[in-house]
Amino acid sequence: MPRKSGTGKWLNKLYYGDNLEVLREHIPSESIDLIYLDPPFNSAKSYNVLFKEKSGNEAQAQIEAFDDTWTWSHDAEALFAELMQGGASNKVKDALEALRKLLGDNDVLAYLVMMTARLVELHRVLKSSGSLVLHCDPTASHYLKVILDAIFGADRFLNEIIWRRAAVKGDARNRFGRNHDVLLFYAAGSNPTFNRLTSEHGPEYRARFRFDDGDGRGPYRDGPLDSPSPRPNLTYVYKGYPPPKNGWRVSIEEMERLDAENRLMFPKKSDARIARKLYLQEQPGVPMGDVWSDIPPINSQAAERLGYPTQKPLSLLERVVSAASNPGDLVLDPFAGCGTAIDAAQKLGRRWAGIDVTTLAVDLIDARLRHTYGEAIRETYEILGIPRDLAGAQALFKRSPFEFERWCVMTIDGQPNDKQVADKGIDGVIRFPIDAKGNSDRVLVSVKGGATNPSHVRDLVGTVQSQRAAMGVFICMQKPTKAMVEAANHSGLYAHPGNNQKYPKVQLITVQELLDDKRPTLPPVLLPYFQAQPRVKKSEQGTLNFFGA
Repeated sequence: MPRKSGTGKWLNKLYYGDNLEVLREHIPSESIDLIYLDPPFNSAKSYNVLFKEKSGNEAQAQIEAFDDTWTWSHDAEALFAELMQGGASNKVKDALEALRKLLGDNDVLAYLVMMTARLVELHRVLKSSGSLVLHCDPTASHYLKVILDAIFGADRFLNEIIWRRAAVKGDARNRFGRNHDVLLFYAAGSNPTFNRLTSEHGPEYRARFRFDDGDGRGPYRDGPLDSPSPRPNLTYVYKGYPPPKNGWRVSIEEMERLDAENRLMFPKKSDARIARKLYLQEQPGVPMGDVWSDIPPINSQAAERLGYPTQKPLSLLERVVSAASNPGDLVLDPFAGCGTAIDAAQKLGRRWAGIDVTTLAVDLIDARLRHTYGEAIRETYEILGIPRDLAGAQALFKRSPFEFERWCVMTIDGQPNDKQVADKGIDGVIRFPIDAKGNSDRVLVSVKGGATNPSHVRDLVGTVQSQRAAMGVFICMQKPTKAMVEAANHSGLYAHPGNNQKYPKVQLITVQELLDDKRPTLPPVLLPYFQAQPRVKKSEQGTLNFFGA
């Protein structure tokens, strides 16, 4: 049974973790109505680099979007063997073997192997009435379609949707410009949920509606009332107008109703034909096809822009969710990213679950939802997989020191570094307003999960001074020594320019204190990613459990 809140209401789910593990361990079969996924594939890199052969001695290519996941390695080889030894159907095995012969052991094959394992699980969790939409680009869409055909069956393929995401640039000299993405649409069963969508008519069609009575019903045009085939029983005279040769299209009762509603157009000549008023606002739209050119990409000035490199327009995801699910249905995004699919599901009254492998994405989605729908939204979903105790924090540090640093920074409402780079000991920044004009100042955050000493604190004090930041916060796993405390105490005080309130220049806080909901003493801070409103303290986060008692 789905896990619910104490009041019995459904709680949406936001996971931090590897989606393959979450799918296998926590999501039951036939429980999801719609899956949308936009897996990372950085085709902006050199195509030749992606297809470069891998040997045991050769360094892996630096493909940033894959974050070392989509490189041919021992892990990829092990997953390939797992699929071949029983983790997939014979058709899937045949497809993988053929692709390996075709491509060789390279990063594209690693991507396809990693995706195959996940697509097998995604197919398992779909209801028979459910569907999957895989968003990709033409670099790998043809390979992914082969895999999807093998998993779902070629007869379950519904559409290859083309989204024109940008105008053609002038730098394509020996080929046509690449300016579209591909959405592969598959059904789990023979009768998938699908809501027919329409688009607006073009200007030529709308120009036909040239009459307007000024009664609020808008423009209209004349429509025929004569029957295209003989209707002897409808050959009546109406208000002195003789019937057409084949008779009327409607009964006299319907004609009287149209007349009473002022929906008839009477000609001046008695031998001319009565027509009916066809209002533009009452006409069905144009049935939507599989080429979408009416949704622009996120540009640098877009209000919804978050700065996430692969962010898709909300309107695009609204279209997908509207077409392939109904209100109350459960939508899953296993590569949640900045949460656009989750936002669309929330806006359209669907239940949802999102998974992402980075704490940065999880925190961004949390911030996005609270910014868009208000703090009350936080009571409708739980964040799973984030540490709740010291053992969990230590496990996260052991698994990924970088993700541990990110988690610590986000816990105190800071924005962590996007990449693991030479940061001079600074792992994130907190911003807070200093006046009513939109100006802000910074708090530099340094995180240490291992051994610490007074020099680390003194380094932070020096960096705060050299970078002219307002304050600094030092987060450590271990309890700080007396010398570390003295180094922080000697940093001095910061006076807020707005009210002259004093704050310690550098503050120390342990991971255990963060878990106990203690926070550094700071002015009201700005919400990371959305620099427009103060951010309140996060409520307690749940344990890793999708469906359970």
